[in-house]
Amino acid sequence: MKKPGPNLVFLLVLAGLAVLAPVAGWFGPYVLDILVGIAINLILAVSLNLINGYTGQFSLGHAGFMAVGAYGSAWLTLQAGTPAGVAGTAVFVGALLAGSLCAGLVGLAVGVPSLRLRGDYLAIVTLGFNEIIKGAVQNAEPLGAQRGLTGIGQYTGFFSAFAGAALAILVVHNLVQSTYGRGFLATHDDEIAAESSGLDTTRYKIVAFATGAFFAGLAGGLYAHFKQFIHPEAFGFMRSIDIVVMVILGGMGSMVGVCCAAVLLTVLPELLRALAGWEGLPDVLRDFVSNRMILYSVLLIILMIARPQGLLAFRAKKRVTP
Repeated sequence: MKKPGPNLVFLLVLAGLAVLAPVAGWFGPYVLDILVGIAINLILAVSLNLINGYTGQFSLGHAGFMAVGAYGSAWLTLQAGTPAGVAGTAVFVGALLAGSLCAGLVGLAVGVPSLRLRGDYLAIVTLGFNEIIKGAVQNAEPLGAQRGLTGIGQYTGFFSAFAGAALAILVVHNLVQSTYGRGFLATHDDEIAAESSGLDTTRYKIVAFATGAFFAGLAGGLYAHFKQFIHPEAFGFMRSIDIVVMVILGGMGSMVGVCCAAVLLTVLPELLRALAGWEGLPDVLRDFVSNRMILYSVLLIILMIARPQGLLAFRAKKRVTP
């Protein structure tokens, strides 16, 4: 029996989300916050996986692209007066698209001069870009400057967040599995050999960078319209590190592994928080678990020692086998 194609799966996922969307209101704000956080991290991890995993680059500026999408889309909806109903939905979708395009263009502008660099040099350039974006926002009065941007309408919900995640997974999967997408894998495996075969590896890196930046902007727009308040500190260096950890832990170049890592690293801190508040936990363990971020870091170290190639890296290896 022939397996359903990714486009059919995408439509089935959208139909399932449409059915589950009314039920999502029963979960309460806390659970909904976690679910939307999972969807946003899925978009960020999958888009960075295209750059770091499939194309073999090392970017540390993904939070900067997220900030461009967040502030760009939020500013547009604020200028429109955050209308309600169908008009509000239209404004929201248009603002998301505009913010994502801005992030993609910024990614293109950064990628063209810098992607001839490799390894650590590229990481330093993208890290510097992240700090430039953060510093620019902190000094931009129309964007709230250091106070942050408030008054954003809450347009992001369960359906829109997971629809965005499904779209990111579909586009990246189809792109990599296409004939054109084999150029990304060739660039990752051996850039010199790929260039010798006539591939323009710089173009492939720029396309990956711009596409990843576009979806990072989409994640930022969804984040801004769910939290209703954004601050430059939310898009700093540590946010970029969090996304990189998801990609590395899941297995660079593994779509399933990166998605699993994004879910795990979103839920794990909340599970540790719940465990610290459990009344049946002995006092000695409670004192240890109360420092949940230290325990979170220890668990990450253990996971990377036990599985340095990533949680599901074997799937990526199987995918590229002729």
